[in-house]
Amino acid sequence: MRAAFIGMLMFAAGPAFADDGADAFNTTCGGCHTVDAGSSPVAPSLKGVVGRKIASLPDFDYSDALKGKGGTWTDASLNAFLTDPKTFAPGTTMLVSVADPAVRKEIIDYLNTVK
Repeated sequence: MRAAFIGMLMFAAGPAFADDGADAFNTTCGGCHTVDAGSSPVAPSLKGVVGRKIASLPDFDYSDALKGKGGTWTDASLNAFLTDPKTFAPGTTMLVSVADPAVRKEIIDYLNTVK
């Protein structure tokens, strides 16, 4: 019985964690980025960003800094970028950093669900 109760709590908590990440994304990133199929005029769509080559969407004009970065968006690279975009890719036009590691993790976890 106890295991069933714990399982129910874990199942119920799952959407709450996703909601926290969506809220963190919308508050911190949603002013510029979307998680829809198309990019906005000021920022690329982050739909499917985890696992995607950096600066690879054809409908967005990336900065030379990101075009020259190479690599793939992983949890680690997203964390580094969100921590300090100017250090990750000097010359990037990304202005917003996310100082709180817990909020960065919520955003990255959420981005892992947006396929």
